[in-house]
Amino acid sequence: MVAVQTHPLEFEAFLAQYPDDGRRYELIEGEVIAVLPTGPHEEIAGFLVAEFNLAIRRGGLAYTIPRACLLKPQAPRSGYQPDVAVCDRRQLRQEPLWKTASVIESGATVPLVVEVVSTNWRDDYGHKLIEYEAMGIQEYWLVDYRALGGVRYIGTPKQPTITIANLVEGEYQLQQFRRGD
Repeated sequence: MVAVQTHPLEFEAFLAQYPDDGRRYELIEGEVIAVLPTGPHEEIAGFLVAEFNLAIRRGGLAYTIPRACLLKPQAPRSGYQPDVAVCDRRQLRQEPLWKTASVIESGATVPLVVEVVSTNWRDDYGHKLIEYEAMGIQEYWLVDYRALGGVRYIGTPKQPTITIANLVEGEYQLQQFRRGD
């Protein structure tokens, strides 16, 4: 990720100033960050989207996976663009900014968010985990295929890890999977 602005912004100002240059941006603690995923990162996210879409069709589920959306947590200076957001179509109708800006504010709209962990791993394991939990997002996956996360998050020895956070009574319970699990 690359910082593109130095003064703190509120979410509404971020949304109003969002560049229309085809790139992805997030707002983290008032700072606008350009998201610059690598090719392998995008391959993994694309694979997951394809698999989830297949499961959605097969199950006849009322879900959709937008190509891009912004999740607006309760923190006034945050806005995240996840790698994958599985959305409930029925709940999308209730989102006040969905039709004009593809913004989602309610965790009930997004039963699953996936972040493919990259060099900004502190945001994925820290800010996003806390804020997605507070939003009430039922499930949050961290796909750390390069073992970038800190030892306290993925253990020793560091190895590729998938962490699945399930919301139980308002708090994420974490389960991890590694090669051979």
